[in-house]
Amino acid sequence: MKSMYFTEEHEAFRASFKDFLQKEVVPHVEKWEKTGSIERFIWKKFGEMGYFGLSTPEEYGGLNLDLFYTVVFLEEMQKINSGGFAAAMWAHEYLAMTHLNKEASEATKQKYLVPSVEGAKIGCLCVTEPFGGSDVAGMRSTAIKKGDKYILNGSKTFITNGVYSDYLIVAAKTDPSEKYKGISIFVVDRNTKGISATKLDKLGWRASDTGEIAFDNVEIPQENLLGEEGKGFPYIMQHFALERLLMGVNAHARAEFAVDYVIKYMQERVAFGKSLDKFQALRHKIAEMASRVDMCREYNYSIAKRLDQGNYVVKEASMSKLLSTKMADEVIYDALQLLGGYGYMEEYPMARLLRDSRLGPIGGGTSEILKEIIAKMVIDGKEYKPAT
Repeated sequence: MKSMYFTEEHEAFRASFKDFLQKEVVPHVEKWEKTGSIERFIWKKFGEMGYFGLSTPEEYGGLNLDLFYTVVFLEEMQKINSGGFAAAMWAHEYLAMTHLNKEASEATKQKYLVPSVEGAKIGCLCVTEPFGGSDVAGMRSTAIKKGDKYILNGSKTFITNGVYSDYLIVAAKTDPSEKYKGISIFVVDRNTKGISATKLDKLGWRASDTGEIAFDNVEIPQENLLGEEGKGFPYIMQHFALERLLMGVNAHARAEFAVDYVIKYMQERVAFGKSLDKFQALRHKIAEMASRVDMCREYNYSIAKRLDQGNYVVKEASMSKLLSTKMADEVIYDALQLLGGYGYMEEYPMARLLRDSRLGPIGGGTSEILKEIIAKMVIDGKEYKPAT
């Protein structure tokens, strides 16, 4: 059936990217899962192929493609069964680089965005703090202006690419007396004096480096301010819609991978004289799982289309992440059950997939926070507007 969202060019990109992942990434995944670090060569290969420039304007080395190339990019990375590797790649391109694309000055784009597209520099986004995860406005880190510099103090945690990245996009209070209007965003070089990072040990996403970062009187040149001082909160909120949709797409893609894998397994596994896919109870379970994946996938595609057209889809992206990540956890749980004892074995994909999937309802805004955001919009009539 011809897709209403994907063109022949999108599908050609999917085929070539899938081939690239099988040749260049899959042979190294097990090592990266064990070491918890992704070797630098693959970042440069991604850059050489243009994969880090899908949404970046051509004048900075990007391809300036529509959002469905990003959807393909996300979906195919979920199907090599390393949520940590996928997270490292998309956190660089769509968390760190998004702020450079949207808020950085021309000079800053030349210094950080261009090498990010090339895979020569790796970025991370530092918003979450030890004492305030989803409560962005309650952050305690400060960046107080002193002459022509800002002095950054505080800490961030659960930061993807937080240990091995070359630069950090950091949110901090430039006016501690303000709540929402006192936050600003900066780009900070990793080698700046006063920055230290500790690698965290995680349940899943084991290939990626997730760090806790401390800032001790870090001096930031004033030209490293992204956008306007005091507008950090609306900048963050504006990009949350994209981040939440990305996580919704990731969720339907990994759930689709789980369903496809378990169907193939059931076709080959024989019990009581027939393959498992001939038992009605199991067939109906698969029918339910596949239906849930399809519902979320189609919704996510429709929201991607609206976002690509410039619509501000805060409510819809929040719904996407809320329901898609819950669906993925439940579908993957059921897929593991259908594999029986093999589902519990590390040599089969479901154990890792289940661990990696569990971050979905937590990262990028917990499900509990998303429910309140959605409730404010559908019950209280609250409107969220983009930064001006």
